[in-house]
Amino acid sequence: QVQLVESGGGLVQAGGSLRLSCAASGRIFSIDAMDWYRQAPGKQREMVAHITSGGSTNYADSVKGRFTISRDNAKNTVYLQMNGLKPGDTAVYYCWANQMGYAYWGQGTQVTVSS
Repeated sequence: QVQLVESGGGLVQAGGSLRLSCAASGRIFSIDAMDWYRQAPGKQREMVAHITSGGSTNYADSVKGRFTISRDNAKNTVYLQMNGLKPGDTAVYYCWANQMGYAYWGQGTQVTVSS
């Protein structure tokens, strides 16, 4: 079993920045992809950013150029640097990880962007 714990959410004004972290613990052998998802009230959960174990990344069009995903494999931690935040980025942000075909979710962290 793998546990994922997010941190770094909060309230920020439009144009501001936040850095989310997600630390994995438990029975870790080799975590493959790690993603960040978000879910706004009344909307479906959507993928925001994706990173493979080798460091290849992919982003949702809505965050390209503003968000950066990175990971520290030695610490089993993935980060999401969010710059130029907009009110539309307000959501609960979830960490997701894949290990040996099993998917794990964190509990989520709230990000609120005020106008």
